[in-house]
Amino acid sequence: MADFGYDVSDHRDVDPVFGTLEDFDALAAEARRLGLRLILDYIPNHTSDRHPWFRDPARRDWYLWRDEPTNWRSVFGGSAWTRDPASGRFYYHAYLAEQPDLNWRHPAVREAMLDVLRFWIARGADGFRIDALRQLVKDDRFRDNPPNPAWREGDDDYGRVIPRYTTDRPEVAEQVARFRAAVGDERLLIGELYLPFERLVTYYAAGLDMPANFHLLSAAWTAEAIGALVDAYEAALPDGAWPNWVLGNHDRPRLASRVGPEQARVAAMLLLTLRGTPTLYYGDELGLRDVDVDVPRDPWRRRDPARSPMPWDGGPNAGFAPAGAEPWLPLGDGASVADQRADPRSLLALHRALLALRRTEPALWGGGHETVAAGDGVLAYRRGRTHLVVLNLAAERREHPAAGRVALSTGLDRDGEAVAGMLALRGGEGVVLRIAEP
Repeated sequence: MADFGYDVSDHRDVDPVFGTLEDFDALAAEARRLGLRLILDYIPNHTSDRHPWFRDPARRDWYLWRDEPTNWRSVFGGSAWTRDPASGRFYYHAYLAEQPDLNWRHPAVREAMLDVLRFWIARGADGFRIDALRQLVKDDRFRDNPPNPAWREGDDDYGRVIPRYTTDRPEVAEQVARFRAAVGDERLLIGELYLPFERLVTYYAAGLDMPANFHLLSAAWTAEAIGALVDAYEAALPDGAWPNWVLGNHDRPRLASRVGPEQARVAAMLLLTLRGTPTLYYGDELGLRDVDVDVPRDPWRRRDPARSPMPWDGGPNAGFAPAGAEPWLPLGDGASVADQRADPRSLLALHRALLALRRTEPALWGGGHETVAAGDGVLAYRRGRTHLVVLNLAAERREHPAAGRVALSTGLDRDGEAVAGMLALRGGEGVVLRIAEP
């Protein structure tokens, strides 16, 4: 594998590194037994250069070929065109040269990739996260992308041009509609889409349940910036669209490294009390931080620090791998799952308490959102008519006018406390107040 399985050579099997189809079947069965839904990563934009389709001369037109390259850039840097020595022609790859892009204008490609969805649904998939969705269809005239006037030498190479003709093309929505028709209405479709709000929300009408909202990943960690972002997103959502929020993922530095470990608790309360579906990246519930990696495995050479193994316990390799095995990346030095399970005020305990509160309070899982304050380090918003969330994103003590009773605090030490007139907050503290009886 050139990119951890995102270079697919067989869409209907499991790479031996990860297991077997029988292992998948066992996973699906156990998920059903536990009442969990199983979402798979679907990678429609590209395959591996080892895929039988790419090596089949009869399927050359299943990919994008040119006699001469355009100025299109790879997300990983450099030209997005690689010359095939045998033919002398160039093939397009939005990512690595080992990941040639499929030609989604070809009917046979569309049908073959829709069959992939049907295959995994038959094996128990309840939904799909669609990888690199904005890249799916390219300009049919292969026009050069316009230069980016803001780009400067030393900036990320991909930003050298504005990807007008290689991302978010109008035809992408047509393919999403085909995905929806293939999976039916009862299965979840999430789209990986790094887009401005006005473009992101158009994908609801195309058939996505959740066009992934990644804007918190790059937002300034201030009450003003986050408050404005939340309001802008809420205003952009079409009627009836269900919001979603992502605060950590496998492509960005870990949350505790971005905002600081002292803000990890208030960040958890933000994620789990905003309106909509939260996406929680593994290890963020433990406060894991980026690890130092001496030997990079990531071809992009920037994502490894956020992909370290999960520390389950205090045993060899933190319970992630047997004694004597070498984990795929170094382990961090944070508290393990076992350690935090034993601590009633741990960050893991806070996440469990927040999730339990969401499930039991209708205002938190289905109520409206209204920003009340966003300034001087304090972000406050109402959820429905019954709850007020007040978050102190500053390191120093803050106060906010409020009245009610504490339903939950990030320190897990103020439950039931009455507040009359003014709520005092420690640095980096958040509180969910019950302001009225349901």
